[in-house]
Amino acid sequence: MKSIFNIRTEQEFIEACLETFRFQYENIEVYRKFVDFLKINPADIHEVSKIPFLPIEMFKNHQVLDKNVTTDLFFQSSGTTQMNLSKHFIADEKIYQESIYKSFDCFIGKPEDFIFLGLLPSYLEKQNSSLIYMVDYLMKKSSRPENGYFLYNHSDLLELLNTLGDKKIILFGVSFALLDFLDFCDAERKDDVLKFSDHLIVIETGGMKGRKEEMTKDELLKTLQEGFKTDKIYSEYSMTELLSQAYSLGNNEYQCPGWMKILIRNAEDPFNYETEGRTGAINIIDLANIHSCSFIATQDLGKIVGDKFQVLGRIDHSDIRGCSLLVS
Repeated sequence: MKSIFNIRTEQEFIEACLETFRFQYENIEVYRKFVDFLKINPADIHEVSKIPFLPIEMFKNHQVLDKNVTTDLFFQSSGTTQMNLSKHFIADEKIYQESIYKSFDCFIGKPEDFIFLGLLPSYLEKQNSSLIYMVDYLMKKSSRPENGYFLYNHSDLLELLNTLGDKKIILFGVSFALLDFLDFCDAERKDDVLKFSDHLIVIETGGMKGRKEEMTKDELLKTLQEGFKTDKIYSEYSMTELLSQAYSLGNNEYQCPGWMKILIRNAEDPFNYETEGRTGAINIIDLANIHSCSFIATQDLGKIVGDKFQVLGRIDHSDIRGCSLLVS
């Protein structure tokens, strides 16, 4: 199989998808059962839109993993100890590392050029976070002595930001923690002299549920732009069940790397896809997931905007067809 990271054309992407589908049908047991349950013959699949997308809930109840490999490495979704959490087993972490590096380089720049700071308390307090792994890896590639994480010690973060001068900085932050930090800065502000570096890029990673009053993504981005006094408020879109990341460089419009693609399915009919500009549920193709499942039906709502996509929220009380038989 040709390296997914060398995909350059739409035809190459289509061919890689069909090849990956056939491989995963043969080697991912839960995916094969799902396809068989839908009474779909893999030999009849010649278009990407006809490939069945595995409901993301399957990662909560099944080991979605190539039968030919064993691994102890897994990522786990965030949540309370009472919740049934998703687990994504990783057969080849070098694929994840290459995906991290190439996606970041494609949309933002060489990791070696930046200082990386993390304001990710809810993820640091949990184990097996794919987000923490990603930021750790970027920090290692950067090798800057200033790199580091901050839990709730906002004063230390503020002090560091004020001493980095013209150095290029990436601040990865979960949404509620970034807002808490800005509240702290407002309390510390005297005569409006507080100013962040012009070279600071803030990358919010989502994460508001249950921690702050809910606000739309547009409201969040506007609040962060005003608080940090910069238009460089970016967003990263990924999840435990993926090995690839999409980035938004503004306007809540995300771009995918060449081995990742978003389709928008009709929320009521999972095999019917919406046209550009119409809201539906997000299906993700992540070809880096070669040893788990590259075709995932999420519970996120979104829409296609040109060659980009927007994330608009979550599906409430969703009942994904085809899932109930396999969950037990």
